[in-house]
Amino acid sequence: MVSVVIPAYNEEKAFPATLRALFTQQGDYEVLVVDGGSTDRTLAALPEFDFETPPLLTLHPSRLLLTAPKGRAFQMNAGAKQANGDWLLFLHADTVLPSGAIQRLNEMEADQTIQAGGFMHQFSGDDWRLKLISFLDNFRCIRSRIIYGDQALFVRRVLFEQLGGFPNRPILEDVAFCERLIAVTTPLLLSPSVVTDARKFLKMGVWRSFFRVLLIILYVEFRLPVLPRAFFQDVR
Repeated sequence: MVSVVIPAYNEEKAFPATLRALFTQQGDYEVLVVDGGSTDRTLAALPEFDFETPPLLTLHPSRLLLTAPKGRAFQMNAGAKQANGDWLLFLHADTVLPSGAIQRLNEMEADQTIQAGGFMHQFSGDDWRLKLISFLDNFRCIRSRIIYGDQALFVRRVLFEQLGGFPNRPILEDVAFCERLIAVTTPLLLSPSVVTDARKFLKMGVWRSFFRVLLIILYVEFRLPVLPRAFFQDVR
């Protein structure tokens, strides 16, 4: 079984599309939504959610809602602790899985040579600048096998626990975890791509976003000094 862990925070604009695509997937899976204290209508995307109920409740046999301190590392680790699947798949609330993704992971469960992986990435829309950013990001990932959070990282639950989960740090927790991961296995890269909602890049400005991506790549590749937290400001 695949445990899909979704860290969510103020994602009312994109989260409904993510869930619609997810619940059309065929296969054996459960979904754990971990909210970091959303103040908008993110949780309204879960039609059974009742705002008067306790923070931990079963919404559906395949759906569990939890709360955790804001921060993807905290939220994803909280979801992983409640997961039952052989695979943990960490899916951003603004990212859509390709059709057949869950079944594909189900089919790989018996192949112990595959311990982790992720998907190639693209942004929604047709902006050529965003296509360029995705191309460079995919090239980087093929070369380094460092999988970013918006690439739907998947990893065996046993291995995830052995590696200690995501480091409890406010930024680049995905990079830090993958640096541990590639020391013990070579993650598999799958296509077709996941699709991330482009609105945050468009709102911030494509070229400014592109510059941020380049700095992150330089940080990862050349061990530059840690980027300031303000560099990762929330854009909703």
